[in-house]
Amino acid sequence: MNDPKQLIYLDYNATTPIAPQVVEAMLPYLTEHYGNPSSSHPLGLAAREAVALAREQVAALLSAMPDEIVFTGGGSESNNLAIQGALLRESPVGRGHLVISAVEHPAVSEPARFLERLGYDLTVVPCDADGVVSPATVADVLRDDTRLVSIMHANNEVGVIQPIAEIAAICRRRGVLIHTDAAQSAGKVPLDVGKLNVDLLTIAGHKLYAPKGVGALYVRAGVQLEPLIHGAGHESGRRAGTENVPYIVGLGLAAALAVDGGEQIRRRMRQRRDRLAELLQVGIGAGLSINGANAERLPNTLSVNFPDVEGQALLAACPALCASTGSACHSGTTIRSATLAAMDVPEEVARGTVRLSLGWYTEPADVEAAAAMLIAAWKQRGK
Repeated sequence: MNDPKQLIYLDYNATTPIAPQVVEAMLPYLTEHYGNPSSSHPLGLAAREAVALAREQVAALLSAMPDEIVFTGGGSESNNLAIQGALLRESPVGRGHLVISAVEHPAVSEPARFLERLGYDLTVVPCDADGVVSPATVADVLRDDTRLVSIMHANNEVGVIQPIAEIAAICRRRGVLIHTDAAQSAGKVPLDVGKLNVDLLTIAGHKLYAPKGVGALYVRAGVQLEPLIHGAGHESGRRAGTENVPYIVGLGLAAALAVDGGEQIRRRMRQRRDRLAELLQVGIGAGLSINGANAERLPNTLSVNFPDVEGQALLAACPALCASTGSACHSGTTIRSATLAAMDVPEEVARGTVRLSLGWYTEPADVEAAAAMLIAAWKQRGK
């Protein structure tokens, strides 16, 4: 096994390390502050206060009110609560219409397909060649029985940011709830639920330098959801189960760190992402292309298509580099990701796709070394 200290980590969109300050904040709630937040004794009150502070911190990240934040077990649960909760709230079950996009993460598309099996109607709207979903396309598919539109804020593979505020304005005029999966956006670009005009918004702890296994769902005041987990009245009756206090504390502090870092973090990531792109373009030449190059993108994400090579083989030749590809090999056949297929990236191009995603701890030296590794491996292809 490689020594993590010797690796160059450019897979922040897959998961982030836990920030040291977050680990430090969590530790007391794994040891001496072990009370149940529902208990009225001092240990319980301390836990309750910690959860309340975390709720305020997450709300501040989103410019929301604390009582609009529901803590969950992660981004997938938040998406399921938003999507299933909105549709199952309606009666009778199986009546209604749901809209998603063709570039959604499985944590959105699979709950939608589940509801379709229950009898709900599902429409999947396309994107353009840059991965952008047109608000007009969403408007065209809305029906009188449309209950929810769920379009991701930023794509996990190519980093393309969707025009959520414009889509939300259309939904608002039609009386349709709007949800956005912002798991990839939180901490990378500003998130203001008022400006986005959304009803529901998902964040995931492990994309935000908090632990895996914790997340949150913003639920606009007045929006009613059917809980996924029934039981006691935790999270104002929206998610039963004793709160995971240490992880919630971690998510809260991670949100606060993202607020404090703000534009400085974004500027640093964008500069290093663009430097990486520049080095690769010089080293590889005209055959290299960038997915979503003409769209607004996350400042940390670079999805590049290397010519005449398979992305997996390229990364295998760079064992010290942690990154992801845009395709998977099954039974000797390379299959494009759903996102690249929706963007109509040709299969021969997608086979060479590599996603390089930077983060808070990516240093200039990491960028230079990663580019040198990839260029050297590409030049050695087939030899």
